[in-house]
Amino acid sequence: MSMVKEAVDVGVPVHTAYNQWTQFEEFPHFMEGVEEIRQLDDRHSHWTTRVSGVKREFDTEIVDQLPDERITWRTTTGDTKQKGTVSFQRLDDTHTRVELVMDVEPTGVAEKTGDMLGVIDRRVKGDMQRFKEYIEARGGETGAWRGRIRPGE
Repeated sequence: MSMVKEAVDVGVPVHTAYNQWTQFEEFPHFMEGVEEIRQLDDRHSHWTTRVSGVKREFDTEIVDQLPDERITWRTTTGDTKQKGTVSFQRLDDTHTRVELVMDVEPTGVAEKTGDMLGVIDRRVKGDMQRFKEYIEARGGETGAWRGRIRPGE
């Protein structure tokens, strides 16, 4: 697996950044290659992605979620293997650091080659920058889910 880590400081309060990140169906607006995310229930989502012309579908499960602090997930089905955590750190009343740490296991020749060339790192860096632009331009979240999911539940 390859580890990817990226942080971005956004000009919104921590609750705004966190609330927006819980709106998974909005991810295609700022995540390159994400075509659709369907929220199945509070814990599970179905993703459709297209990277370098290769379409992938997979399911994810949230394994830990603490409002305004973190969301941790893992894939459960499909040919994409990943797990990660996005964390939110209050910098002041109007600024938040959003940090994404992911372990990704590239599948297929295109993904493995792209990983060796740093494509995944660049994509995540771009996604985080686009999230910053997206939330700052909006000035507020499109929705929120403030539930708590504990590991092992």
